[in-house]
Amino acid sequence: MTPHMRYGLIGVVIGLILLWIAGPVVGIIVIAAAIAIPVIAYRMLTPEQRRRLRRARRKQIGS
Repeated sequence: MTPHMRYGLIGVVIGLILLWIAGPVVGIIVIAAAIAIPVIAYRMLTPEQRRRLRRARRKQIGS
């Protein structure tokens, strides 16, 4: 599991915990942020940067 995926999962788990402790609004906001922040960061990359990132991921998978 990549570190970035681990951070996302931790954010979702914290959101689920806050869902019970602090109320549904806070929990949903944390879960949405844990999902949205990496997606927004990926979408901000240029097409060339996305291609380079995909190539680097394929190299790691093949290693």
